[in-house]
Amino acid sequence: MSASGGTKAIVAALGANLAIAASKFVAFAFSGSSSMLAEGVHSLADSGNQFLLLIGGKKAQREATPQHPFGYGRERFIYAFLVSIVLFSIGGMFAIYEGYEKISHPHKLENWYWPVGVLVFAVIAEGFSFRTAIKESNELRGRLSWAQFIRRAKAPELPVVLLEDFGALIGLVLALLGVGLSVLTGDGVWDGIGTVCIGVLLVCIALVLAAETKSLLLGEAAGLDAIQKIEEATVDGATVTGVIHMRTLHLGPEELLIAAKIAVQHDDTAAEVANAINAAEARIRAAVPIARVIYLEPDIYSEAEAAKGPDPEATPGGPNPHATGH
Repeated sequence: MSASGGTKAIVAALGANLAIAASKFVAFAFSGSSSMLAEGVHSLADSGNQFLLLIGGKKAQREATPQHPFGYGRERFIYAFLVSIVLFSIGGMFAIYEGYEKISHPHKLENWYWPVGVLVFAVIAEGFSFRTAIKESNELRGRLSWAQFIRRAKAPELPVVLLEDFGALIGLVLALLGVGLSVLTGDGVWDGIGTVCIGVLLVCIALVLAAETKSLLLGEAAGLDAIQKIEEATVDGATVTGVIHMRTLHLGPEELLIAAKIAVQHDDTAAEVANAINAAEARIRAAVPIARVIYLEPDIYSEAEAAKGPDPEATPGGPNPHATGH
């Protein structure tokens, strides 16, 4: 997995979640708090999720084969989607079930200082993990808002870790409220209510992750900035005079496929066109390094055809025979 895959953030989250999960289960054993049990399972599920992301990153590095000629880059999308399923089923649904049971059969918390101490420790550890994820994400986020970054990021690991850590911090606050109100009122129902709230939160985060990773699995195009760079790099103003239409597809977070029909001069020789295509591919890879697979088809751009209306396969804005202000 490349640096942009957020390996550092994943490892930091894994270490924090393993330590937090152990402490939460100890607190549950001493106090009987359902919030602690739900949070322990939540942290254990998060640890499994980080393992899945690391496995996906490792599998994605395999070389292309005749059966998979475009490589295995999408393995990272598949494992990120599995994370959303684990978070929904093990984390969210278990917490909702456990909270319902506690509300139906409440009992007074014992040794309340155990869950409170563990929750304070967990907030500190999760805060460290969240800070690492934010720092890693800021290197890629640029001017995008956090919501835009999560929606547009092609590498799924950082959005997954960000949402997991954010959800964990909110869940810890809910658990603290549930335990605190149970201690103050002597009514264990509040602990169950806090547990249900944690479950609902995890289910919502899982649904967001599922929607975003599903879009990546289906296949997303390059961003508008990358498309503009590709168009500008393709045209040399001499042999290649424009991009008639273009398609892009992410084969993985750092692997881009480009297929385009380009306009060439009608009197160019085959050798001149071939050399121009090779030069255009080199310029594209220099402008957009993740462009791994490039197919350029030369054609004669017809003004008469353009007058009939926009090509349904054209890039946004229609046919562009002079993409570089030629």
